[in-house]
Amino acid sequence: MDDLPAVWRATNHVFRQAGVPELTLDEFRSEFSLPFKRFYERYVGHVALPQLEEWFHGSFREVQHLTREIPHAREFLQFCRERRLRTFLLSTVHRDHFAAQSAANGFDRFLEHPYIEVWDKRTKILEILEKHGLSAAETMFIGDMQHDIETARHGGIHSCAVLTGYNRLEQLRASEPDLIVEHLGELQEILEHNRLELKSPNGRLAGKCDLQPVVTVGALIFDPEDRVLMIRTRKWSHLWGIPGGKIKSGEAAIEALRREIKEETNLDARDIEFVLVQDCIHSREFYRDAHFVLLNYTCRCTGQPEVQLNEEAQEFRWTTLDEARSLELNGPTRVLIEAVRHGRKRRS
Repeated sequence: MDDLPAVWRATNHVFRQAGVPELTLDEFRSEFSLPFKRFYERYVGHVALPQLEEWFHGSFREVQHLTREIPHAREFLQFCRERRLRTFLLSTVHRDHFAAQSAANGFDRFLEHPYIEVWDKRTKILEILEKHGLSAAETMFIGDMQHDIETARHGGIHSCAVLTGYNRLEQLRASEPDLIVEHLGELQEILEHNRLELKSPNGRLAGKCDLQPVVTVGALIFDPEDRVLMIRTRKWSHLWGIPGGKIKSGEAAIEALRREIKEETNLDARDIEFVLVQDCIHSREFYRDAHFVLLNYTCRCTGQPEVQLNEEAQEFRWTTLDEARSLELNGPTRVLIEAVRHGRKRRS
């Protein structure tokens, strides 16, 4: 479950009660860590832990309805059951919250054993492996925080970092997990492709890597007020960029662009114009190793711009070209914006 919005709000309730400044969501994602006692010590160390817990859980019960299923979680759990993969939960979640969420989503039915209310997961991982007779070479710990990667390393098992959670790409990458995936659907694809083998012939964890260049399309979309649409995604290090994606086999570039824009934003594109082509080779900003050939365009949206993001993006905003330059942009988007600005100045 994605409980980040609820945990953030409950934590800010704790901060208000303790008389300390609240955190923005970006600040919280950057600062929150496990074991959470250390996080409390940094910000509200003057308040006893039992009081902090009382404030937190009281508030969390009121905002727990904000929790949502992580993308592809249900399908992944069903996949594990069909393939007879043993599935366990190791979590800090309070038992009351776990019971409430399980009653709503039924995920507990997929678990062989849930280990909950574990403040430091590293203290439990070896016990779980021994108690259930799990082979370290055949076991993977999937998590969305640095503490999860550290726990896997402590247990001597494989680690998989997922981008649909608390920590961002740069934080997870710093922990050096064996594998990073955008979401659980991608992990399922990797496991299916590798026939459930975790190791490739060279001894490294077998992951998804575009060995051959992949051609993609993307566009700066202008609205009737001449603003451009910027979107923020986890897979590009939570930097701002543009809608776009891969061209499918047999698909024309312009049609691919129309399709990607529709899928990612629900906007219809018109007045499409080619701007430039870029090479994007082994970019550290992207969540995995890849070589992209980027076909970049500009276009306008038809009608009133009512953006509806799919699961690939987490945030959007309309800005002027000049305002967009001040955003934290991924490299290819910055190059595109500068090319469009230069072209406009030249025409004027």
